[in-house]
Formats: sequence, structure tokens, C-alpha cells
Amino acid sequence: MNYWQAIILAVVEGLTEFLPVSSTGHMIIVANMLGIGQLPFTETYITTIQLGAILSVVALYWRRFLQSFDLYLKLAVAFLPFGILGFLLKDVIAELLKSVKVVAVSLVLGGIVLLMVDRWFSGLRKQVTTPSFVQALKIGLFQCFALVPGVSRSAATIVGGLAQGLDRRAAADFSFLLAVPTMVVITGYELYKAYKINPPQLDDLYLLFLGNAVAFWVALLAVRSFIAFITRYGFRAFGIYRIVLGGLLLLLLSLGYDLSLL
Repeated sequence: MNYWQAIILAVVEGLTEFLPVSSTGHMIIVANMLGIGQLPFTETYITTIQLGAILSVVALYWRRFLQSFDLYLKLAVAFLPFGILGFLLKDVIAELLKSVKVVAVSLVLGGIVLLMVDRWFSGLRKQVTTPSFVQALKIGLFQCFALVPGVSRSAATIVGGLAQGLDRRAAADFSFLLAVPTMVVITGYELYKAYKINPPQLDDLYLLFLGNAVAFWVALLAVRSFIAFITRYGFRAFGIYRIVLGGLLLLLLSLGYDLSLL
């Protein structure tokens, strides 16, 4: 992986991390298009630079983290199902991360859900701004769907929040906050695994630092725009985008195209 490839992936991560379109899925697609999808370091890079984007949440929501200790407990409760299931299925997930087909199918199925989600949960919205512990746990269960590449962690948790009666903004806010402990743990584990199997070289560390920095600043700009958009328009546009992209990928794969050569 060279520096330009690292920057491109980081920009993709920053733009898509908080959109319900799957940042991991997009990075897998782009990595294959760049011809680096199967490199061992690519998996580590894709997972690790998500932390940079997540840190933009800390920068934007730092006051929320200082308001109440209950928030930390609720985030811990919400993270627990994802953490347990992710650990148990870590080898399966590692294999799925290499499959563009899995990403494509997940994009289409997730897009169908987003087309319907506003209609499904419109009667449940009660202007709840902070979920209870039980609601947090249920949102955490929804996050488990994001273990499948292409589902989108933000999409899963936002849908989970809407299902618990949160309005669009509150569901998105809790999704962003939950991303912090989730990605800190995932990044820490991925770095530990990479160091244990194949200690990163100095150039790799430079790439990781660059990628996190780029993802941070791009995500910082993307978050505010996303919140304003979904508050006003909902999720239909993202659903259409997912279906079109996933359908195109499935068409190319069915025609025998090698996406690593695009």
C-alpha cells in the first residue's frame, strides 16, 4: 500500500463512517479496485483508520461525555452483545471481510430496509433523546448485524434506535456515541493481532497515522451534514444508493468481472 492508496481509503472512510451505507463495505470495494484488497496489511488498515473517524465524534460531542456517568454505563451495555458475538465469530468475520459479494448483497438488503424504515417506525417516535438501559441493550443487539460487512454499523444502530422510539436525530446521536467504545475495542484488538502475527514496520505505522488523521478531518466535516440531511429528509436516499451500488456490484460479479482489476 502506498501513501496515495492510504489517503484514498481514508477519505472514503471519513465520508462513509457515519452514513448508513457501510464504511467497511466501501473500503473493501475501493481496496479491491486499487488492487490491494487481498494484502494482509489492508485488513488492518481498513479496521484501524475507523478510529480516526470515530474520534471526530469525541471532538464534536465532548460535552455529552461529561454530562452523566449513566451515559458510559449505557454505552457499555449497548456494546456488550457486539463485543461478545464479534469475539466468538472473529475468524468468520475475517473471511467475510475479503468478499465483495457479501458486501454487495448486504448493501442491497440494507438498502431495502432503509427504504422502509421511516414508514415502519414513524408511529413509535416519542422524542426520546436518551435511551434507557433496556433500550440501549436492544440497540446493541441491532449493532450485531453490522458484524456482516456491508450492513453498516451506523445503519444498524440508527434503525435500532428508531425501533426503540428515538427520533432520527437522537437515534443518530446515540449511534455516533456508541461508535466510540466499539471502534476503540476493535482497533485495539486489530493492532494487537497484527503486532502478534506480523509486527508492523515503520512505514506501516506512518500509513496508519496518516490514514487516521485524514479520516478524522473528513469525518468531522461529514457528521454535521449527515445529521442535517436525515433530520430533514430521512433515509430513503441512502436506501436507493445502497441498492443501486449493490446491484451494480452483483451485476459485474455475475458477468465475471474481477473487481481487483477495475
